[in-house]
Amino acid sequence: MTSSITNTLKCNMKILTIVGARPQFIKAAVLSRYIRDNPSCKITETLLHTGQHYDQNMSDVFFTEMDIPKPDINLQVGSGSHGKTTGFMLERIEEIILERKPDMVLVYGDTNSTLAGALAASKLHIPIAHVEAGLRSFTMIMPEEQNRRLTDHLSTWLFCPTQTAVDNLINEGIVSGKNSTLPTSDNKYVVITGDIMYDASLYYRNKSEVQVNERDFILLTIHRAENTEDPKRLSSIVVAINNLSDYQFIFPVHPRTRKVLKQQNLVFASHVKMIDPVGYPAMISYESACTAVLTDSGGVQKEAFFFGKPCITMRDSTEWVELVASGWNTLVGADTEKIVTTVKNLHTPKHYPTLYGNGNCAQKICEILMQYSNRSNLSEKK
Repeated sequence: MTSSITNTLKCNMKILTIVGARPQFIKAAVLSRYIRDNPSCKITETLLHTGQHYDQNMSDVFFTEMDIPKPDINLQVGSGSHGKTTGFMLERIEEIILERKPDMVLVYGDTNSTLAGALAASKLHIPIAHVEAGLRSFTMIMPEEQNRRLTDHLSTWLFCPTQTAVDNLINEGIVSGKNSTLPTSDNKYVVITGDIMYDASLYYRNKSEVQVNERDFILLTIHRAENTEDPKRLSSIVVAINNLSDYQFIFPVHPRTRKVLKQQNLVFASHVKMIDPVGYPAMISYESACTAVLTDSGGVQKEAFFFGKPCITMRDSTEWVELVASGWNTLVGADTEKIVTTVKNLHTPKHYPTLYGNGNCAQKICEILMQYSNRSNLSEKK
């Protein structure tokens, strides 16, 4: 079944990019835009959306506003159990790989779509490139942690945002092989590229036309299952925020969170302004205008740092340990007292370190892939 599929790269490289959630589209847009604007890359990309996360905001307007190419393929997997959706995606992605015969499969982050894409490619001996490789929360109960670890071990190219990510891989025995030969899943290429979301932040902060009139507010987000599916944790968070009546909060409410709050009869006090979910351009406008961020999101932790805003994270662990070490992020879990105390003692660190690169992650990735594409082509000619 795999004999007709090459596991080497060519000068005119065909990449199958697999995404499954709106944040992944934003990340993929950075690299897709660079490929589109730089024909010398000689890369042809097919964008596959698994449909893992149905999002009503992903309409024609979303793709136009974000300057994101629409997916060439949409599997429309929808919601379901982890096993059911991942299995369906694995089956369909395998069919697409056999049909399209890409030279590489590229995946982002840590969703079930990430793992399904990596598994399908690996079984068919197609090289895998993993953007955001090496991140670890060291909490294996999290589906995201399972997905990112397995994907890293299957991948050929591991594009890491930070040195900490590289160190995490080294601790698991994942290191760069002999770079004089073409990388394989057993002879990996591990490299720091910087964070592709920093590229996105720099691009979209100048594109957003959303005006935020409020000032002196804390931006609040709550959506992670570890908080929304645990009544005790969610209640503790609500109590803490209601006790912070001297502060104003703006809270874009995820539909699932709104539903759970209603089911548990949890009500925020009047100093919390609850608004409908906002798109990425609006979100970065709020991040730019706020004084601080209180969140349980992974991406928002970094975005707060990109805009120079201190962050308090309502999780017990984080992948972005550099932010904690530098004082820009504080972990408080769902502990009422810790949340209240940390908000009241919040301050902006004096030092702003360079943690996530210089905003040229997409360029670095393309240059690396083309370097090895050309090397493969030369070896074929010999």
